[in-house]
Amino acid sequence: MSTNKRNFVESLWDFFCSLKLSISLLIGLALTSIIGTVVPQGSIPPEYLQTISESKFKLYQSLSFFDMYHSWWFMLLLYLLTVNLVSCSIKRLPRVWKMVFEPQLVMDEGLEKSLSLTHEFKISGDAVTKLKDFLASAVATPVVTETDGSTHLFAQKTPWCRLGVYVVHLSIIIIFIGALIGSFFGYKAMVNIPEGMAVDTVYAPGDKAIKLDFAVKLEKFSVSYYNTGAPKEFKSILTLIENGQPVKGYEKVPVIVNDPLSYKGITFYQSSYGQSGEGSLYHFNVSRRGGSGGAQLDLKKGEQVTLNGGATLEVLEATQDVRQFMPEFSGPAAKVLLKMPGKAPASFIVFKNHPEIEEQRKGELVLEYAGADEKLYTGLQVAKDPGVWIVWLGCALMTIGIYMAFFLSHNRVWIRISNGRVVMGGTASKNPAAFESKFEALVEKVKALK
Repeated sequence: MSTNKRNFVESLWDFFCSLKLSISLLIGLALTSIIGTVVPQGSIPPEYLQTISESKFKLYQSLSFFDMYHSWWFMLLLYLLTVNLVSCSIKRLPRVWKMVFEPQLVMDEGLEKSLSLTHEFKISGDAVTKLKDFLASAVATPVVTETDGSTHLFAQKTPWCRLGVYVVHLSIIIIFIGALIGSFFGYKAMVNIPEGMAVDTVYAPGDKAIKLDFAVKLEKFSVSYYNTGAPKEFKSILTLIENGQPVKGYEKVPVIVNDPLSYKGITFYQSSYGQSGEGSLYHFNVSRRGGSGGAQLDLKKGEQVTLNGGATLEVLEATQDVRQFMPEFSGPAAKVLLKMPGKAPASFIVFKNHPEIEEQRKGELVLEYAGADEKLYTGLQVAKDPGVWIVWLGCALMTIGIYMAFFLSHNRVWIRISNGRVVMGGTASKNPAAFESKFEALVEKVKALK
C-alpha cells in the first residue's frame, strides 16, 4: 500500500509540475477572459437582454457569466495556476540556485568536453597574475583554485539572471493575491447625488447598500457641449464631510472623467449625469390663441397644473440643449402633456428658441417655454480595491523578472593553467551566437598579453 500511495503522490506532483498544465490553464484563462469581455458584467443592460433568448440567459446565469471574475470555476483556474507555478518553482529552483550560488569552479576534462567554446594556447611570464587581472577587467573578479598541480580561474557575469523566471512566477502569484484581496474585500458601486445634497451610502450591484464613514456632497455640477449637442465635458465639484465638518484638503474638489477623487482607499469616478427633478422649476407662458388670457406658470416635473377652462398641463421631460436629441434644433426644450376638456391628451415638445413650432401646432392654447431653474445630479462610480498596491507590486516584479529572463545572459568563463599551457572555455545561457563573438574577442586579447 505504501508503494501505491507513493506512486500516486509522485503522479500528482508530476501533474502539477507539468508544462502542459501551465499552457492549458493559461489558454483557459485567456478564453474565459474573452467571455468576460463579450458578456456584460455586473448590472445587465436591458438592451443586452433583448438580444438573447430566455434559455441562453438562464444558461449564462447558471454558469455565472454575468459575474465571471467572481465565479467558482474562474477562481479554481487561478488557484490551479498558482499551485502549478509554485510546484514548478520548487522542483526546478534548487538546481538553478546551485548553478548560480555554487558554480563549478574547476574546468576538468568532463566540463571541457561539454563546452562548445574552448581554446588552448601558451602564455609567457606570470600567467596567473596576467589572466586574473584580465578577467577582472573583461568579465568579473575571478575565483582562483589550485588543484592537482593546475591553477583554475573562474569568472561569471550576471548569474542571478537565471532567477528571472522565478521572479515572474512570484509576480504572478502576488498579482493573484492582490486581485483576490480586491475581490473579497473591495467593491464597485454607484451613487447619484443631486446638486446641494450629500450622501453617505453607495449601492453595489443588486442594490446592496454600502455605508461610508464619511459623506460626499455635490456642491455644483456643470456640463458643456460640442456644437453637435453632444456632451463635451461634465464636472462635479465635491466636498467630503466627516463628523459634520468638511475634510481639510477635500473641499470643493473638481472631478471630471479620467480625473477621479480618492479618499481612505475609496475612489470616486465621474460616470454620468442627469436632471434630478428635485427642486427644479420649469417656466411657461400660456395664452389662448389670439393673445387673450395669458398666464405664467412654474411647474415641477410630474406635477399637473390646472389652467383656466379646466385644461391641465404636466412636464414629462426637459433638457437644457435639445441638440443632443434633435440636431436640427437648439436650446432648451420641454416635453409636456396637455389635457383639454373633451379631447384626447396630447404630448408634444415646446422649444424655447423655436416658437414657430408652437404656432404650427394650431392648438387652442399657445405655450411658450421660458426655460428652467434646473438642478442636475451627478452619477459617480465608487470603487474600493485594497489589493491594488499588491497588484502594482506584482506588476513591478514582473517587469524586473521579464528583463532578467529575456534581456540578460549568464556568461561563464573558465581558464586552466597547467605546465605553461592555457585552456580557456566559456558558455552563455542565452544568445550563444553573440557570446561566441565575445568569446573569440576575449581569446584574441588573452593571446596578445605579454
